Amino acid sequence: MYDRHPDVSDEELGIRAFQIKKMKAVERAIQRIRHNMGPAWANLNDSEVEEFEWVLGELWAYIARAEWDELAFGRLGMSDVIRTLTLGSQLRRHARPSIEVLRDVEKIVRQEEAEEPPQ
Repeated sequence: MYDRHPDVSDEELGIRAFQIKKMKAVERAIQRIRHNMGPAWANLNDSEVEEFEWVLGELWAYIARAEWDELAFGRLGMSDVIRTLTLGSQLRRHARPSIEVLRDVEKIVRQEEAEEPPQ
């Protein structure tokens, strides 16, 4: 048997496992995107990369794992990243319902046409 730390609940362990899985999934997606974008990736600053990672993490939490594995991260370009960052801003500001924003992010990654956000 393993030694359990008495002040760590099963819920906390589950939350931590979820966070680690999310981080690894986002890291793999970012690697595919960086590879596709090549030198253009360097045009993003650190805060844009962090925001992009956050949006992808929110997408990972929203969609089914099997669907995540089928997303077209390797086909994303700079315009897709910029559109995703714009949607991420809407998500943080609660400018639109979260589900609508995440569906639009998913459409970008699936290389489908996302709806135009209201002005």
